[in-house]
Amino acid sequence: MNEIINRYKDCLDKGKTERECIRLAISMAEKSGYRSLHELISSNTQLKAGDKVYATYNEKTMVMFNIGKDDLENGMNILGAHVDSPRIDVKQNPLYEEEGMAFLDTHYYGGIKKYQWVTIPLALHGVIVKKDGTRVNVVIGEKEDDPVFAISDLLIHLSGEQLEKKARTVIEGEKLDLLIGNEPLEGEEKEAVKKNMLKIFKEKYDVEEADFLSAELEIVPAGKARDMGLDRSMVMAYGQDDRICAFTSLFAMLDIEEPDRTACCILVDKEEIGSNGASGMESRFFENMVAELLLLTGHNHSISVRRALCNSKMLSSDVNAAYDPLFPEVFEKKNSAFLSKGLVFSKFTGSGGKSRSNDSNAEYIAQLRNIMDANNVKYQFAELGRVDAGGGGTIAYITAQYGMEVIDSGLAILCMHAPMEISSKSDICEAVKGYKAFLTDMK
Repeated sequence: MNEIINRYKDCLDKGKTERECIRLAISMAEKSGYRSLHELISSNTQLKAGDKVYATYNEKTMVMFNIGKDDLENGMNILGAHVDSPRIDVKQNPLYEEEGMAFLDTHYYGGIKKYQWVTIPLALHGVIVKKDGTRVNVVIGEKEDDPVFAISDLLIHLSGEQLEKKARTVIEGEKLDLLIGNEPLEGEEKEAVKKNMLKIFKEKYDVEEADFLSAELEIVPAGKARDMGLDRSMVMAYGQDDRICAFTSLFAMLDIEEPDRTACCILVDKEEIGSNGASGMESRFFENMVAELLLLTGHNHSISVRRALCNSKMLSSDVNAAYDPLFPEVFEKKNSAFLSKGLVFSKFTGSGGKSRSNDSNAEYIAQLRNIMDANNVKYQFAELGRVDAGGGGTIAYITAQYGMEVIDSGLAILCMHAPMEISSKSDICEAVKGYKAFLTDMK
């Protein structure tokens, strides 16, 4: 258990953006014998049972395959999770000075309570790509001697009017600008603080102000994942939605050998904003990689892709809301997820009348129950809160369009989408065990 938890916390610390997660996953996969599918495509290298390959899209999405003994047309066992998390993004023309203070203008990403992001230590992660194609990776605020950044809030003494607002508007989106400095550049009179910030960026990263136009910079909570509780039974960290499912899926995938059915792990981007775009689950990346895989395993008929996908079975792994006894009014206790009660299966998610959900088939659920019980995996079934209290969605309905069996599966999380989220250590271990059982035993 300690080995799994320490590895998990290390992954959270090293993977605070989708690009960092994918780079980390590539490194771990290659150490476990996975080869680049793109390189094998170029050399037309044929694949056989036991071969392990991966493919990526622009450091944001990754798919891994462990080729099974069965014909690929008979389907795969698929684990799917997302590696993007709610955060604050830096705009394309961000840097400005106001009254002797330098700020970065921002636009929040995903569903956040904006007031939770003020007056906490923040770090800057991301990539800046210069016109010549040079890529500069940026991480500021994570080392012990690094500076951190912050978003300011109104002092209590002057916040009478602010406190009358609804929580949704206490802090507005355009007020989430990041304070990054207030020391002027010596010898400058106009925008001297801004010029000093540009000087520091130039010295540290050799970039100009115009290079922000082709940058992807993300603002995330600074600091490492920590044990939580006197008994150290929990983990408190940023980005556990949904990296807790992504990393446990990755651990399970790397730990299996020679499966009967081809095992697959998908790590995708953009789930928090609708799974759109070239790196989201709604793109054709996964489907295209399956087509390429089929060609390298001796299939050259167009219908093979449809058969392989239709015959597949998938766990759409995403977190569920852990029952919080301080807010019982939004939960229906009999059908809630609880910390430390194991892997969570949700027959459906969505909102209201199951809107935009994948409602799993009873026959598939029965198979999963049998596999989990046979492997002594602790699990529970739950919905996302009380009916009409809210709701949420996952990538399940997207892959279900192929006709494959899909169910939402994941772990219970307290404080979901907050800057720091809370999980159970025992649940993390059950997830790895459950995901391995699914990959090896599902028929």
